[in-house]
Amino acid sequence: ELPHIMGQLPVLPKHYWTAEGSDASKTTLEPPLTSGPYRIAKVVPGRSVILERVEDYWGKDLPVNVGENNFGEIRFEYFGDTAIALEAFKAGQLDLHIESSAKNWATAYDIPAVREGKIKLEEIASKNPEPMQAFMFNTRRTKFADPRVREAFNYALDFEWMNKNIFYNQYTRTSSYFPNSELAATGEPSEAERALLEPFRDELPDEVFGPAFTNPTTDGSGRNRQNLTTAKDLLAEAGWVVRDGKLVNEETGEPMEVEFLLVSPTFERVVSPYAKNLERLGVKVTQHTVDSAQYQNRVDSRDFDVIVGSFPQSLSPGNEQRDFWGCAAAKAPGSRNTIGVCEPAVEALIEKIIYAESREDLLTASRALDRVLTWNHYVVPQWFVPVTRVAYWSDIAHPEPMPDYGLGFPMIWWHTGSADGK
Repeated sequence: ELPHIMGQLPVLPKHYWTAEGSDASKTTLEPPLTSGPYRIAKVVPGRSVILERVEDYWGKDLPVNVGENNFGEIRFEYFGDTAIALEAFKAGQLDLHIESSAKNWATAYDIPAVREGKIKLEEIASKNPEPMQAFMFNTRRTKFADPRVREAFNYALDFEWMNKNIFYNQYTRTSSYFPNSELAATGEPSEAERALLEPFRDELPDEVFGPAFTNPTTDGSGRNRQNLTTAKDLLAEAGWVVRDGKLVNEETGEPMEVEFLLVSPTFERVVSPYAKNLERLGVKVTQHTVDSAQYQNRVDSRDFDVIVGSFPQSLSPGNEQRDFWGCAAAKAPGSRNTIGVCEPAVEALIEKIIYAESREDLLTASRALDRVLTWNHYVVPQWFVPVTRVAYWSDIAHPEPMPDYGLGFPMIWWHTGSADGK
């Protein structure tokens, strides 16, 4: 992994940052000295940044740069509200808009500019791993310590109904921590995977040694009675029973009360139908949407039951896995191990990933780790879309085929010189 890490380190001009009056430890609005194809021309704090092309850029004629850096000026506009950003794009104030809302993609672009071909809508495929976005449990809390409880919560989620009624059938259910990539576990474990997993057989779920994890499914009708029955059975096995319409711990009488801590009102419409199914099981559910500062403080201090979060992955996983799943990170406030994962098998597999000596070794260790994480039911997986939804005015264009691992915007795009794209 070391070459990848070294390649991410920026090289800064020493003479600039050590000059009299310069202090890299302080914030500034003065554009720093750079050596790339663009320089910062103007900054309007909180609103926009304008880059201008460096005409005598030293790498202009290198083969790797041919066809790139086509715009004379690039302006990035910042909006505090995505709805306003979308309206600004449709009004022609922006050239390109990346759409993250399934609802908007399905309903918000029925406008004359689209029908006349002045605005193009594209779904550009990517081979990048998608993040594991999920409802994440705080397993430090006793009520979530038993994996059967966590699995029961997965059976209560009716993704097929949500996809049809909320997401316009645009999403794919996530069933891996490395979805949309060769790093994800598939089928039965290979011999190499089994060799890594076998030393921990006694402490791992039996399912780890069988077919790769899949989520429970429904017919999308909203009547997921069978899955709720399975969830009820799992909860009973874990010692949770229904008394007077409430799910309680059989031994202590403690009621199952769960707070979904949210930072965006957008997810309220997603949690609401999920909460109704949980309430059918006797779970008392509350939703609490807070501002970003309060949310971060509560997550950092592990003061939550369930949150919506994600674990982004690259095609070359490595040291970050320790922060995601390592025992030291589980004990450290503010780490990315929000779930509280601390398992010997996971620790061992992380080391196999970091110190893999070949691509094949890396794939084997990643797939084995994927099996352990998924079959321990640390999260209720959500969904992803394996494309980037892009709307852009037809006076800009991109090459074909597009890069496998990104939009390449704005570097490989160009201006066509006319509003109709000709």
